[in-house]
Amino acid sequence: MNLPNKLTVFRIILIPFFILILAVPIFSGNVTIAGTVIQNARWIATIIFVVASLTDFLDGQIARRNNLVTNFGKFADPLADKMLVMTAFIFLTAFNKVPAWVIAIIVCRELAVTGLRLIIVENDGQVMAAAWPGKIKTSTQMLAIILLFLNNVLFSAIHIPLDQILLYICLFFTIYSGIDYFVQNRSVFSDSF
Repeated sequence: MNLPNKLTVFRIILIPFFILILAVPIFSGNVTIAGTVIQNARWIATIIFVVASLTDFLDGQIARRNNLVTNFGKFADPLADKMLVMTAFIFLTAFNKVPAWVIAIIVCRELAVTGLRLIIVENDGQVMAAAWPGKIKTSTQMLAIILLFLNNVLFSAIHIPLDQILLYICLFFTIYSGIDYFVQNRSVFSDSF
């Protein structure tokens, strides 16, 4: 197994730890950072999320630079990303940090685009590359999740709800990039009409 795939597997392994930290009340207490109170569990979970997110960035860079792209990587990397992000958003919904309807849209888009990717691979043998709207969506998702878990640390003191701003930017690019993927690949469905 090459290094990018090991990083992907490591990211998948981190997800149950992320869930345990948030679901099991073993880390009681709070920490205060820049005047913002954060539960210990959310602080620790955020560290795990950041490490997992960094492995996502690294595995793609290493795979492309060293020509280490594999079928396992093509399958597992986007799956690991979606599992991590969806898990984080589900917990944020449970913590009343984000509206359920926003997360429902994000989850539906992710499932629809994943299905589209599968059809494209089956028909063309090609993996659908991420376009710039999808990259913006992913970046804003990651940043919004971090700030939402950390109660908008640093920005709450100056009364800028950057966590919420990033969440709705993420929602916009979730919808836009989903539509863009389907429009760009509408020929896949040409036999349906």
